[in-house]
Amino acid sequence: MCNSSCHTVQRRLFGQLSETETACRRADKKGGVDALVICGTTGESATLDNDEHIRVLEEAVLAADKRVPIIAGTGSNDTMYAAQLSQHAEALGVDALLMVTPYYNKTSQTGLINHYFYIADRVKTPIILYDVPSRTGTAIKPETYKELSKHENIVAVKEANGDISSIAKTRSLCGDDLDVYSGNDDEIVPIMSLGGIGVISVLSNILPRETHNICEEFFKGNVEKACELQLKYVSLVNALFSDVNPIPVKGSHEHDGSWHGTAQNAPCPDERGSKGKPQKRAYKARTYKINRFCGG
Repeated sequence: MCNSSCHTVQRRLFGQLSETETACRRADKKGGVDALVICGTTGESATLDNDEHIRVLEEAVLAADKRVPIIAGTGSNDTMYAAQLSQHAEALGVDALLMVTPYYNKTSQTGLINHYFYIADRVKTPIILYDVPSRTGTAIKPETYKELSKHENIVAVKEANGDISSIAKTRSLCGDDLDVYSGNDDEIVPIMSLGGIGVISVLSNILPRETHNICEEFFKGNVEKACELQLKYVSLVNALFSDVNPIPVKGSHEHDGSWHGTAQNAPCPDERGSKGKPQKRAYKARTYKINRFCGG
């Protein structure tokens, strides 16, 4: 995996697959990001059926045409299905696999090792683990990372556990055997300061170049500038997560006209508060705030 990395977790591409082409153009060197994550959380992979999932990945690989690496989200709480989906993605020519921990039917730490090793034994494409306990209810412990890093196909983790102490311990145990990407846009610099190599980002859907610059400045040795940029975008990151991801980021793109895809089983903004009062104005205000911040 490359250093000074900013990977965009692409919003859902199904509906108007021509949008994949736009995404790839934005993700080239002029756009700033180093790779596109397709069918990740922001891409609402959990609501794609198998045919849709494969179709979206296929369209992304074709549209990218080697201009930008494609990281395919192929994780599942079904180990065998995750392996099969990973093999399909590998056959399409993706550059890496992003694999979330099993969710709902949670497993032990030993179960996580068995789950990931089963899949890693059946593909040759590099695997990026994805730890996001706020969504899955399962967290990968540092000692488990140590075991997982022994597999040659398991090369990195998108770490979104929000636990800096745990991340420090993971870095201490794994060293260069496991690369760490920040999975939270408000922790890019803190995680890089512990040896992380970049971010797999939601923010970069809105500000690709600016998000990349946070990483670039840090690795150039301009830590103060990187910190300045990290803090500059705190309010925007908060706005992007003011509702369940990817509701705000999709709303922003609908507002600025860059996205008109139809959604299937997509999450909806909370239009009624706890007292039953309409919340549409608040949702529109958050979307306006995001676009105003970005100059849209």
